[in-house]
Amino acid sequence: MTGSLSSSSTTSRNAFENRVQDTKSSKSDINALILDYLTMEGYPNAAAKFSREANLQLHQDGLCVRQRQVIQNYIHRGNIQAGIEALNELDPEILDEDKALHFSLLRLQLVELIRSCNDVGDVGPALKFATEQLGPRAPTNPKFLEDLERTMALLLFPPNALEPQLAALLDPDLRRSAADSVNKAILEKLSTRREAAIRRLVKLRAWAEETAREKFVSLPASLDIGLHDDDDMQEENAST
Repeated sequence: MTGSLSSSSTTSRNAFENRVQDTKSSKSDINALILDYLTMEGYPNAAAKFSREANLQLHQDGLCVRQRQVIQNYIHRGNIQAGIEALNELDPEILDEDKALHFSLLRLQLVELIRSCNDVGDVGPALKFATEQLGPRAPTNPKFLEDLERTMALLLFPPNALEPQLAALLDPDLRRSAADSVNKAILEKLSTRREAAIRRLVKLRAWAEETAREKFVSLPASLDIGLHDDDDMQEENAST
């Protein structure tokens, strides 16, 4: 019985892998996806270099690639005020129209001020900023108020004694998330896609696998995303 199940699993895996090989993307398609990612995510220098190496035409006109890169770099470094100013120079309507994005950036700016307060022991700048910039906005949305209260709680405890929920506010991931949201907002304002095509493909792949398993379609027990090279595939097949 075990042998029968193993044989059935192997047959399913082989049939699926054969189908994958039959529909394998060309190198030019993969290169186009990579170039699209570099362009959409705001890496103009890398995109230009890759386009030359892959002999692909670079389409950056109208995407404000360099401006987006500058804004994201400011946010990644924690210089939120400079990021907001650069975003307003690019298009002042973005933050005027997206109140949630504006509040999230101001809250991140407060987090950075609190981080500085922890270093010098002066909470005055953080309290002043929270009172003047976030205080008037928080009552307009229950989530804004909740986020502000949670952020202000950072002032009540030493950094090494924070609960996980509060410690997460000081994690660099918050900067990356904010930078990504700003990038998507700019792209949406430019009436283009909000994200790189490869991100959409990964989501589509996950949805397709989930749907197939729910309908009991015969699939291998686990499916990797297929980012390893042919040598890795041969070693994996040999081990199984």
